[in-house]
Amino acid sequence: MAEGAEHRRSNTPNTPPGHAHGHEHRECTSVKERIGNDKQIIVIKVGTSSLVRPEQHTLNISNLARICETVKTLHNQGHHVIIVSSGAVAVGCQRMGLTTKPKELARKQALAAVGQVHLMRFYEDFLSALDLRCAQVLLTLDNLANRDQYLNARNTFNELLAYGTIPVVNENDTVAVQALRFGDNDTLAAQVAALIQADWLFLLTDVDSLYTANPKDDPDATPIHEVEDISRLLVDTSTKGTNWGTGGMVTKLTAGRIATAAGCTMVICNSNDPDAVEQVLAGAVVGTKFHARPRQRALRSRKRWILAVPVRGTILMSDSTVRAIQEEGAPLAAAGITQVDGDFCAQDAVSLCDTAGREFGRGLVSFSGDELRRIKGLKSAKDFKLALRYNAQPEVVHRENLVLLAGSELFEETTM
Repeated sequence: MAEGAEHRRSNTPNTPPGHAHGHEHRECTSVKERIGNDKQIIVIKVGTSSLVRPEQHTLNISNLARICETVKTLHNQGHHVIIVSSGAVAVGCQRMGLTTKPKELARKQALAAVGQVHLMRFYEDFLSALDLRCAQVLLTLDNLANRDQYLNARNTFNELLAYGTIPVVNENDTVAVQALRFGDNDTLAAQVAALIQADWLFLLTDVDSLYTANPKDDPDATPIHEVEDISRLLVDTSTKGTNWGTGGMVTKLTAGRIATAAGCTMVICNSNDPDAVEQVLAGAVVGTKFHARPRQRALRSRKRWILAVPVRGTILMSDSTVRAIQEEGAPLAAAGITQVDGDFCAQDAVSLCDTAGREFGRGLVSFSGDELRRIKGLKSAKDFKLALRYNAQPEVVHRENLVLLAGSELFEETTM
């Protein structure tokens, strides 16, 4: 192995290719610093099921109008609002006269290109009628995974909010293969909320709240209105998205872990009643509220970015290793790893899980998946060299490259 490769796996926190530390000076101005800490930032995610009438295969114009009116009310109250909107593929189907969404990726991407322009036209018309200016922002998970592009996106949001505009964000579906495959606009909304240090994230969907089970199948299912610690939440998340949408309750809980870890309170509520957003902000108990990690323990900028890097694999570890990471601030060492899943490269992001497969953190790994499978459980430098045929440090994920999700007892550095 070349000397450069050995150096890459040193104890020094690693920076993925194309993300040189020389650009870190651009982080000095956060969104809060740019627009003022006294302003609340609210992200509202509108799902496809909230925008489309499935029985008529048409856009739900009245629902969209009421959502825009809610945005106007919040804006008048002095809040900064960002909309994360699904629906491009569904609107494309409507424009092309299709009654079902195709399964082929290329067709979905073509329909997204048709639908996105019309979807934005509706937002522009409604918001303009309410004397609001909107802006289109198209992102992919890969955009946010690139550190430089992540910072550029944040700078753009800084200026858009300072101008008083309403950014309307969507996945760039024509190229975002992963987003179309997994329908992760819930996660995109959480990542945008983390990026801009949002105070609130509202997921407007076709259910009233999170339930202990699917209320359509289980008559004993009961609503959950408050979630203090999402890591201890026990619910049936088998409910999938609708025919037109691609998300489900699983993606909403993933969004909750990301948002709350970044210090953002998340709420799931019914899109048929957009006024619920104002009611929640006024203190009413509506939908399901996921409490944020306290601001003094919220993730700082670089660690919020790590949450945006697409996960390429999973690492399971012993209970003692999990405790050392959560309670003592230890890095992840190979000795504590029990299982490695996925085909990933060094510096990819992975999900960190306990022996039961419960995710408690994420990190950028210093080894590939194949290498980790060879060294998992090993402790000595001699064993490392025999397994890898080069000298390597035992740290699999350096502490600076490791992020704990909500529920951890470890103190995190405050936002810089």
